[in-house]
Amino acid sequence: MFWDKDNLKRLIEERLSDFQIILVSNREPYMHIYKGGEVETIIPASGMAIALDSLMQTCGGTWVAAGSGEADREACTDGDSLIVPPQAPRYKLRRLWLTRQEENDYYYGFSNEALWPLCHVAYTRPRFDSGQWETYKSVNRKFAEVVLSEVADPRRTIVFIQDYHFALLPRMLKEAEPNLVVSQFWHIPWPNYEIFRICPWGPEILDGLLGNDLLGFHLQYHCNNFFDTVDRTLEARVDLERFSIFRQERETRVRPFPISIDFDRFEAWARAPQTQRRLQELRHSLSLGGLKVGLGVDRLDYTKGIPERLEALDIFFRKYPRYQQRFTFIQLGPQSRLHIPSYRQLNALVDSLLEEINSQYGQGRWKPVIMLKGHYSQEEVVAFYQLADLIVINSLHDGMNLVAKEYVASRVQGEGALLLSPFTGAARELTGAYTVNPYNPEEIADTIFLALENEAEQKASRLAAMRAWVQEHNIFQWSAHFLQALIHLPKED
Repeated sequence: MFWDKDNLKRLIEERLSDFQIILVSNREPYMHIYKGGEVETIIPASGMAIALDSLMQTCGGTWVAAGSGEADREACTDGDSLIVPPQAPRYKLRRLWLTRQEENDYYYGFSNEALWPLCHVAYTRPRFDSGQWETYKSVNRKFAEVVLSEVADPRRTIVFIQDYHFALLPRMLKEAEPNLVVSQFWHIPWPNYEIFRICPWGPEILDGLLGNDLLGFHLQYHCNNFFDTVDRTLEARVDLERFSIFRQERETRVRPFPISIDFDRFEAWARAPQTQRRLQELRHSLSLGGLKVGLGVDRLDYTKGIPERLEALDIFFRKYPRYQQRFTFIQLGPQSRLHIPSYRQLNALVDSLLEEINSQYGQGRWKPVIMLKGHYSQEEVVAFYQLADLIVINSLHDGMNLVAKEYVASRVQGEGALLLSPFTGAARELTGAYTVNPYNPEEIADTIFLALENEAEQKASRLAAMRAWVQEHNIFQWSAHFLQALIHLPKED
């Protein structure tokens, strides 16, 4: 069955009409800022938030998230809540408020200094701090209290939790209301047991996650790692025939659900007149007339392979000098998590490499590499996707990487080349991509050259196959498969 918004809505109306759906994430889908003395609504540039917003617009319900915009409190129309999106209200956004200390210790601290490097095999050492762990626990408890306050009937409520910020939340919810249907999607990889076992609070994290009725990962490989980790850490029974884990007489089903995007939304953005105007403005303002363009779209994060990418571009311009003044690479790299020393060091390294490449090869108005560190809306990023003849995604480790799918969906003109690391979940699906080993900059350089030199027909054929895949395997299919798995969960007596 082809899943689109209408078919997903039909499934919800037929099978889940009497259920309340509460989605929980750290990041909110809409935030509010002050602009020109007025409060303005913006959509954060988050592939995950965009994808889940499409789900919530279809199914309705309540989204619980931390308020992060400077005008978020003022924008709330009912206490800590408002109805979104503003143009066509579909669901409730319930905000909770974290103190600066809570944000530093729970988000920048334990979530991103401990769990993030622990789960991404990118050779960055996790930092385990007991104070940050205590704050992580207290913020999970804070979210639990807000979620429970939104529950009307525990027997008719599905809670859908997102990501590694809430490893403890499922157990807290189940202990408070055993009849809730609690599910979670873990958006980053799950490491093998030998890596995970260094975490001092590993057993508590696993026990928290086993509070879920259904736990989803991107890949079966991540599920297998989780099974092995639980089997070797806790007193629990792993049943590989049922793909379930039994602990304290309760079952947690563990399944792969490769997440995707709203294909039609990106295609519509790509075809929009304002995107075409923005495209022409970019060509003019960045002096790109007549040039081939490469693109990178990543937060400045050490898992994304940005220094390796810049090293590859240095090799490319040295090895293939005919592309000097004929090819420019644009790196969109908004800064993030600069509270964390490893991110500050990465930012300094990227600046140094960028300056070195541009000073060595740049001539006149032509810059080999253009780095844009500003924050762009998702709609603005689509103009860059339209601009780029190729995109390089050489993540060292990535759960899925939705940028790859966004690029494919946005290339409505039928041209473009995707260079993709095999260490992304997307590589399992987008088999028309050019594979690049992120730890081998010379291979990346050679593949950039290959992608530029290949016949247009060959690239168009690769792209067409990937577009067809992403169009079919979209966010609505992902949502439907997850909800169908919840529908088939055994009911409590």
